Amino acid sequence: MPVNRTTSAPELLLALARDGAVPLRAQLEAQVREAVGSGRLPAGMRLPSSRALAAELGVSRGVVVEAYGQLVAEGYLAVRRGSAPVVAAVAERRPQPVPGAREAAPRYDLRPGTPDLALFPRRAWAAAQRRALAEALDADLGYPDPAGHPALRTALAEYLGRVRGVDADPSRIVVCGGVAEVLALVARVLRARGAVRLAVETPSHHATRALLTHHGMQLVAIGVDEDGIDVAALAAADVDAVLVTPAHQFPTGVVLSAARRAALAAWARRTGALVIEDDYDAEYRYDRQPVGAVQGLAPEHVVHAHSVSKTLAPGLRLGWAVLPSHMAAEVAAEKRLSDLGTPVLEQLTLAAFLARGELDRHLRQTRPLYRRRREALLRELPELPAAGSPAGLHVLVGLPDGRAEADVVAAAAANGVAVEPLGPHGMPGTGGPALILGYSRLPEAALAEAARRLRAAIAR
Repeated sequence: MPVNRTTSAPELLLALARDGAVPLRAQLEAQVREAVGSGRLPAGMRLPSSRALAAELGVSRGVVVEAYGQLVAEGYLAVRRGSAPVVAAVAERRPQPVPGAREAAPRYDLRPGTPDLALFPRRAWAAAQRRALAEALDADLGYPDPAGHPALRTALAEYLGRVRGVDADPSRIVVCGGVAEVLALVARVLRARGAVRLAVETPSHHATRALLTHHGMQLVAIGVDEDGIDVAALAAADVDAVLVTPAHQFPTGVVLSAARRAALAAWARRTGALVIEDDYDAEYRYDRQPVGAVQGLAPEHVVHAHSVSKTLAPGLRLGWAVLPSHMAAEVAAEKRLSDLGTPVLEQLTLAAFLARGELDRHLRQTRPLYRRRREALLRELPELPAAGSPAGLHVLVGLPDGRAEADVVAAAAANGVAVEPLGPHGMPGTGGPALILGYSRLPEAALAEAARRLRAAIAR
């Protein structure tokens, strides 16, 4: 079908005053000059025909013809016979890009935080996206259910029950923009109930602690040992809730023992306190199958929070909470007040992705890869003791006596290696100097070289 040159022309942000103080032609000329000079109308852009623009502005065609003629004479526009005018290549002031906050990428980045984004299954995701868009109803494109689209909540309930042992009824799932939003919503619900004392593991992620404090929580530090969080200390702390990472504690990497898991669930049932379970990278376990979620032991006392940030990519901003029945409506109401709901097409894409078994397939491909990368890194660091279980996308390694974290971080950076110190994630007196090393983003050969450079930095 031939293109309709009138109807396909761009709309222009032009407004003409009808008070007679300035002629309409002069107003039109001035506004086009400003738009071209500012870069709002870039060189090469085709403008509406004189007839189309006259109709759009409600003026005679002659006004537009005269204005166009003057702008052509001044060099702002160019015309060819029988065609609408285009913006000429005059000097223009384009909007400046936002000043970059990104630092120069280090040659070898061993900081934790993301999976290997180059492994994102683009083809499978695009296929799920096409399927979701083709099958979406017109009604799906309206304002979403704040709790999440029913298709995704149903798919998540099936997946979490099968893979994580979660007691997940779709009616108790709220889809969010990652675990960070889950924590923010739950914190606001707790605060509204008057429950503000929240226990956190020590050490734990400093950004998570800052988020919870920002939303009104009073944090109480509870120590972590080789069996996970100290539940006896938790029971003596008089708190309303606790945030735990039981499948792979951040940053120590320990797994909450079976006895502690049972004790944690019993404490929640006995006291009525809430357990918030951050299951952030639980699918990645390399020595044996992942342990089930704590939520399965006490569904009415545990919020199970998870996302695709570590399995697929954090840029998707897709996460969810499986909530006790007494909290689901309140959290959904907070979600509605926050942003009216998570984008629907992304939800439908993830639902199709899960339904076709693509996440299972992706995990089968990436688990052995990440296991080999972890082994390649630690093989070159035999003198640094590794804490925790073989799992996840990071490992905590201790530093030799007499080595300060800040000195090692600086020396490694000078050697082209970026590492993360334990210090910001801990609290005074919580263990000796250590580094949190992420191994997910580099191939094995690069990890081996990064480890050798890190050893040299420590030796210096």
